[in-house]
Amino acid sequence: MKIVKADGRAEFELIAAVRGRSAKIDRDVTASVREIMEGVRQGGDEALLGYCEKFDGVRPERLEITKAELEAACERVPEKVIVSLKRAAENIRSYHEHQKRESFVITRKDGVVMGQRVRALKRVGLYVPGGKAAYPSSVLMNAIPAKVAGVDELIMVTPPSKNGVDPTILAAAAIAGVDRVFAVGGAQAVAALAYGTATVPKVDKIVGPGNIYVATAKKLSFGEVDIDMIAGPSEILVVADETAEPEYLAADLMSQAEHDPMACAVLLTDNEDVAVRTLAELDRQKKTLSRRDIIERSLEDFGMAIVCEDIAKCLELANDIAPEHLELMTKDPMQLLGAVDNAGSVFLGRYSPEPLGDYFAGPNHVLPTSGTARFFSPLSVDTFIKKSSFIYYTRDALKEGADDIVTLARAEGLTAHANSVEVRFRKKS
Repeated sequence: MKIVKADGRAEFELIAAVRGRSAKIDRDVTASVREIMEGVRQGGDEALLGYCEKFDGVRPERLEITKAELEAACERVPEKVIVSLKRAAENIRSYHEHQKRESFVITRKDGVVMGQRVRALKRVGLYVPGGKAAYPSSVLMNAIPAKVAGVDELIMVTPPSKNGVDPTILAAAAIAGVDRVFAVGGAQAVAALAYGTATVPKVDKIVGPGNIYVATAKKLSFGEVDIDMIAGPSEILVVADETAEPEYLAADLMSQAEHDPMACAVLLTDNEDVAVRTLAELDRQKKTLSRRDIIERSLEDFGMAIVCEDIAKCLELANDIAPEHLELMTKDPMQLLGAVDNAGSVFLGRYSPEPLGDYFAGPNHVLPTSGTARFFSPLSVDTFIKKSSFIYYTRDALKEGADDIVTLARAEGLTAHANSVEVRFRKKS
């Protein structure tokens, strides 16, 4: 991991390199995914089963996992894990309940009624990775906001294996209230959700993380259905002053570096000694960690410690980077929160490490990456709703505004628009 002194050039060169890690489009992957998606669109369930056999090495006897199998999975998972999943689910549900929106009506004395209707999406698809990347926490984070929003039917897809679907994933689905689960993964699962088959129902929106094939399939399906976001590799940025514990800083940086060799971990500090001691802690702690090789590659390629002239400069850089996860490890982090404009989720103080948000606290861990926190928001109840407006005018109310409407319509050269209003006030021949 490099230490760089901010000079107005060096730090931005490193930041550009970090952003570039998500910018490449693999044309071969896109071509393969297009072929798979068209295969499913044309071939339905038979194509799905064929792709399961080809990519996962197993051809399921049936695609859907029954309710009884979901309940049985809960019995196969250690009780301690079930208890923790339920506690996390309650925190997530409680937090997202505060995000619910209400419809509204505006009634005016001049005969005008208008407003907004908020409706949940009818059916949503949730993609859940399998194999080594089996994350029950992601099931909770994606499914619970959907159910809080009022989604009628939540359809989960996850890859099959020779040993079946990971029971912890199925247990999380049962706890979160997932309605139906199908043992199918990859781009073919996204295609099934987007187009529908005889067995897998077509959905209105697809959410959830996945590999490059899944992400590409989601991108290609947009327009046929809605999607949540195209997530890039994980990232963490920590702003630290002289009061920060290097032992904690190193641990938190590695908590994201272990996700992926493409993950990014950045330390911004106004104290060079803190940076030097943090690097020493990285070397000490990584020796005991199971994903040491991934951590080392991530930190070598996309890890950096930037020493700035003061904390204000650290925050300026943090806003420019717009990280997925931002930790403020300073003497009084709450005072700095107002200066944060761009971040997916902010963690305040030495006892709010990033994994607290990943698993337990309640705010969603599905966050914008690769600088998109400048304009994207975390997954939320809003992800699963749609809004429509309504308007009612009496004759007198329309007449009051008719001249303005006609004037604006004619200014745009849209005479049929103008006529639509004028015809209501012409004398009939």
